[in-house]
Amino acid sequence: MQPSELPEEPSPAEGDDEGLPFPVIREIGAFAPFGWLADGAADIAAHPGASLFYGCCFAAMGLLLSTVFSHAYALTSALICGFLLLGPFLSLGLYDLSRQRELGRVPMLAHSLTAGGHNAGAIGVFALVLIIIFLVWARASLVVFALFYTSEMPSIARFMEQVVSMQNIEFLFAYAMVGAVFAVLVFGASVVAIPLMLDRRQDAVTSMLASLVALGHNPLPLIIWGMLIVAFTVIGFATLFLGLIVMMPLIGHATWHAYRALVEPLPRPAGPA
Repeated sequence: MQPSELPEEPSPAEGDDEGLPFPVIREIGAFAPFGWLADGAADIAAHPGASLFYGCCFAAMGLLLSTVFSHAYALTSALICGFLLLGPFLSLGLYDLSRQRELGRVPMLAHSLTAGGHNAGAIGVFALVLIIIFLVWARASLVVFALFYTSEMPSIARFMEQVVSMQNIEFLFAYAMVGAVFAVLVFGASVVAIPLMLDRRQDAVTSMLASLVALGHNPLPLIIWGMLIVAFTVIGFATLFLGLIVMMPLIGHATWHAYRALVEPLPRPAGPA
């Protein structure tokens, strides 16, 4: 085995119509997410260069979007919030780094950049679903802006003043509620989906259903986990995207450990008698 090759969980035999069994979901404790964060921090400490590379990419995306669309902040806010809807897919490399470390190997950035190639079809389908949700969210965001600013859009300074002073509370509430619908949809379908597809040759539909089942079996810990993700994301935005350099790798690595905690591993084939 070459150093960069990693063993995968058992795949269905070729021609097996039934494929892999539906993932077995575990029930976990309410405070398990804090353990995932601790494990994620340990992953960053073990390979800071590779992890922070992905964090810098997230921060650069935020800065790029806010700069390019600085003249249209209604679109900017939709894009900045929206690219986080793609976070489960964009964090694929972070999951792979955690997986490499779990297998006792030296995590390699080069390997993580091509992670998921063995199940590219399923991961591609899931990415397409996220992109569609992203596009619908962008349109919904613009509609909310248009409903509350019917005459003309205020300047960016005036808009930020309204946000900070809570002057336009109706708009903020409506925008938050619409965004929450999309965030909950993506969160529910992606809790373990991409790590599952990375770790096995599981199809996209089964992986999304497994995520929804995990949420249904563990509502309290996963609500806490979702709130932690929101809190870390807000910190990243509040620091002019610089906080994303650390926050996004932490969330990505912790998501891998969430998958390990929530999904029962496949049994290994019995060896020869």
